[in-house]
Amino acid sequence: MNCDSCVHYVYDDEYDYYYCEVDLDEDEMYRFITGNNKECPYYRDDDEYKVVRHQM
Repeated sequence: MNCDSCVHYVYDDEYDYYYCEVDLDEDEMYRFITGNNKECPYYRDDDEYKVVRHQM
C-alpha cells in the first residue's frame, strides 16, 4: 500500500505539503514518518470508481 493513493493522505495548501489526516498515536506516527509501516490499518483506496466497476 502506498500513502499517495490513500484517501486519508491529503494536501495542505496553506503549508504546501501532504499529511495523513488520521489521528495516529505516537508509535504509528513514528512508523509513518520513517516509512517503516509494513501495512497501514487505516489505508483506504482513493479509487472513487471502484464501486461503479464492481456494479458492472
